[in-house]
Amino acid sequence: MIFISLFYTFFMIGLFGFGGGYGMLSLIQHETVEHWHWMTSAEFTDIVAISQMTPGPIGINSATYAGYTAVKNAGYSMPLAVLGSATATFALVLPSLILMILISKMFMKYMHHHAVESVFRGLRPAVVGLLAAATLLLMTPDNFSTPSADPWQFSISCFLFLAAFVGVKFVKVNPIRMILYCAVAGLALLF
Repeated sequence: MIFISLFYTFFMIGLFGFGGGYGMLSLIQHETVEHWHWMTSAEFTDIVAISQMTPGPIGINSATYAGYTAVKNAGYSMPLAVLGSATATFALVLPSLILMILISKMFMKYMHHHAVESVFRGLRPAVVGLLAAATLLLMTPDNFSTPSADPWQFSISCFLFLAAFVGVKFVKVNPIRMILYCAVAGLALLF
């Protein structure tokens, strides 16, 4: 049954998804699009866009929308798709909840221990790698087009990507404003 697969998949993502929501995106994309084929790459991209715009952590939002989409695409009714949302969200959060309860006291006691500090030094590059993988996974022809298929859309997509990067990184534009600016630019380019 799809609900058991959803629970297991998102539980494992929650267990091994270091780096927060953005670090989990590449894992969610791999499992939902490539491994289980619950959705297309374009649907996953839409899920990421909606997850970024709605309040709350992006990993949890992505799990919620992915659970709904997976069950809906499997041919189930909307109430069962909502149950798929709840299943994926609960499964993603459950490992963190269990681990935080179990290790919170131990971490406070041993956080300045050399072995614990070494583990965290080792995890930092892995988190950066997961974030980079999430970025690269979203740079698909569905999002950027290709120079041969649609040179106009490709060049505009690259320009918006670079403008958003420079605006947030160097000019220090608020990311929420940058999302709104890019949305307006995208709407203006439709006409």
